Amino acid sequence: MAELVLRTNDLTKAYKGNIALDKVTLSIKRGSIYGFIGQNGAGKSTLIRIVNGLVSPSSGSVELFGANSERELVLARKRIGSIIESPALFPHMTAWENLEVHRIQKGIPGRKCIENTLELVGLQEAGKKKSMHFSVGMKQRLGIAIALLGDPEFLILDEPTTGLDPTGVIKLRELLKRLHSENQTTILISTHILSELHLLATHYGIIHKGKLLEQLTANELHEKCKQYLHIKVNDTSKAATIIDQELHTSNFEVMPDGVIRLYQSVHDPGMVSSILFKAGLTIEQFMPMGEDLESYFANRIQGERYV
Repeated sequence: MAELVLRTNDLTKAYKGNIALDKVTLSIKRGSIYGFIGQNGAGKSTLIRIVNGLVSPSSGSVELFGANSERELVLARKRIGSIIESPALFPHMTAWENLEVHRIQKGIPGRKCIENTLELVGLQEAGKKKSMHFSVGMKQRLGIAIALLGDPEFLILDEPTTGLDPTGVIKLRELLKRLHSENQTTILISTHILSELHLLATHYGIIHKGKLLEQLTANELHEKCKQYLHIKVNDTSKAATIIDQELHTSNFEVMPDGVIRLYQSVHDPGMVSSILFKAGLTIEQFMPMGEDLESYFANRIQGERYV
């Protein structure tokens, strides 16, 4: 079994009677990009704060790199880089000076890492500019630079695209892909904006109202969200034979209710319906179906509301 970078067991956090986390048990494998999905207030930031040692859990446990005692966790957290919500910056310091403060705090030898990190996030030209004059997007990139100091093995990013324009989002995605492929960095991305996540994540965790609803791999999500043509005709057996012979495919399945799910030619439904019609079949139902990440997430939490 692949080594786990993070494991939580029945992690619970209550604030004055309000449950922010409700017995959350999750695991993140080394080398994965874990998309932590949930609406605002779902409990994502609370869990990240507990992992970083900023908040104590009400009950349950956290394990980092196999460490679970308080002393071991302090050492293990030195292998983490994180940005939680809005980055905390020294406004009257330059980007370079902000990184220098954090370099000293982390005990990282040499200053070469500062120039390298500024270049990595595209702030090499702003190194001497005070952060109080930065745009929201630049502040976010500086926060990511701070998280990247020291080449952490585990990078935790809480809403990292906040304030980034479309170009900045693309650059961040490319940066994370490079860190993942070249450094084998394990990455946890917490977000409620899903449009970019499916281009990055290898694993997903869905949290809603403090409860972890599901963990699944990108391949498992792909299977659940697979696009297909929903076909119901007056003669299912004949339709299956026609699809096999005319479309030269076995990439379909016949459901117990007689509906055929055709996973091929999804983007050419006119051709498929024409073949079935010419074969003398009566088409009773014919429509493209399937979900994307956004609709899957919406349906998943919608179903939870009625449990």
